[in-house]
Amino acid sequence: MTGLEAISYIHGYSWLGSRPGLSRTRELLDRLGNPHEDLNFVHVVGTNGKGSTSAYLDSVLRAAGFRTGLYTSPYLSRFHERIQVDGVPISDEELGTVTELVRPHAEAMSEHPTEFELVTAAALLHYQRTGCDIVVLEAGLGGRLDSTNIIPAPEAVAVTRIGLDHMEQLGHTVEQIAGEKAGVIKAGTSAVVYDQERPVMEVFDRTCRSVGAAYRPCDFAALHTLENTLEGQRFDYRDFRNLHTSLLGLHQEKNAALAAEVILALRERGWNIPDEAVRTGLSSARWPGRFEVLSRSPWFIVDGGHNPQCAQAAAEALELYFPGRKIVFLLGVLADKDYVGLADQLAPLAAGFVTVTPDSPRALSAERLAQALRDRYALSALPCSTVEEGVAQALALAGTDGVACALGSLYMTGKIRACFGPV
Repeated sequence: MTGLEAISYIHGYSWLGSRPGLSRTRELLDRLGNPHEDLNFVHVVGTNGKGSTSAYLDSVLRAAGFRTGLYTSPYLSRFHERIQVDGVPISDEELGTVTELVRPHAEAMSEHPTEFELVTAAALLHYQRTGCDIVVLEAGLGGRLDSTNIIPAPEAVAVTRIGLDHMEQLGHTVEQIAGEKAGVIKAGTSAVVYDQERPVMEVFDRTCRSVGAAYRPCDFAALHTLENTLEGQRFDYRDFRNLHTSLLGLHQEKNAALAAEVILALRERGWNIPDEAVRTGLSSARWPGRFEVLSRSPWFIVDGGHNPQCAQAAAEALELYFPGRKIVFLLGVLADKDYVGLADQLAPLAAGFVTVTPDSPRALSAERLAQALRDRYALSALPCSTVEEGVAQALALAGTDGVACALGSLYMTGKIRACFGPV
C-alpha cells in the first residue's frame, strides 16, 4: 500500500463519524498485539494550547537525547504531520506499511473503528516499530472517552487551558468539560495542570485524590517575562532562567511553563532531562499556524484559533505587538463553533473583516459570515470565494501601515500559509 492509498483508505466512507468509547480501540489494539503497552507516554489534554504544549515537550525530550513520538491533530498541510518520530513526519512508505498492517484487523471487527481510532492505532504501532522512548500523545476530542485514553498510566498528563468548546459532546460548563478531560488521569501518574480558574483546578485536584495520582499545578506567579518582542520571548520559570520561545503571545509563555513543569514531573520519575535540554528544546520548538508571522511588509499574521478563548489570546497579542495599528481580520469558521463569541473578542480592534469558507463540510459560508458580521458590528465585511482571494483582499485593506490577521479555523490555515510560499 502506498502513502496515497493509505490516506485514501483512512478517509474511506466506512470509518466516518465520531462515536465516543474505548471498546473499538481496545479491540483493534488487542488484535495488533497491544503495541501501546511497550511505550511510555505524556498524555496532553485540554481545550486550547494542546498542540503548542505538545511541540514544546517533544522538542525538549529530543534535546535530552530521547527518541520521541508526537501525535497531534488536525494537520495544516499534509496528513503525515499528525504522526512524527524525532520531529520527522511519517513517510509515505511507513504510512502505507502500518495502514496495511492495521487494515485486516479493522475490517475483521464487527463494529468498524472510526477514522480517528484507526489513525490512533496505526500511530501507536508506528511508534512501537520505530522504538520510541516516549510518546507525546495529544488527545482528540475530550479525554475520558477519547481513543488515546486506551494507554496505560502515562508518565505524566499535561492539562492545558480549559474552555467552552465541543459543548454538545463534553458539557456546557468549564467544570463539566474539565471533568471529561480529567478522565485520562490514572493511578500512579502525575497530572500537571495549567494555572486557571479555581473551579477547573478543583476538578483536577479532586480527580487526582480520588484515583491516586499526583496533582501538580503550574505556578504562574513564578513566571516572569524578561523580554517580549516579535523576535520571540524570554522569561524565567521557577529555577529555570532565561528561557526562550519563538512562539508569540503571552499565552505561549504559559504553555512553555506548563511544559517545563511536566519536565520537572518527569525528572521525579527518573527521566534524565538537563536544564540545557529544556532551554534548547523550548527555544527550538516550532508550531506553525499559531500567531505566526507570515509577512512583515506588509504584516500578515495567521492563527488557528477557533473559539472565543483563542480569539481573546490573539487579540491580546495584537494589542501587545501592534498597538494602535489598523487591523483587518480574515475570518473563516465552522458553523458549529461559537463564531459570534470569537468575533466579539476581535471586533473592538477591527477596522473591517474579510470572510472565506474553510475547506470543511461543517464550514459556514463566507457570505453568511459576512452578513452576520455586518449586522452585529456595523463594520465592513467582504466575502471572498477563495482563500487566496481573501488573503489578497485582507492585505489590500490593511495597507502598508496596517496588519492583516487570519483566524477562525485550522482548516484554512494550510492554504493561507501556502499563499506566502516557504515560511
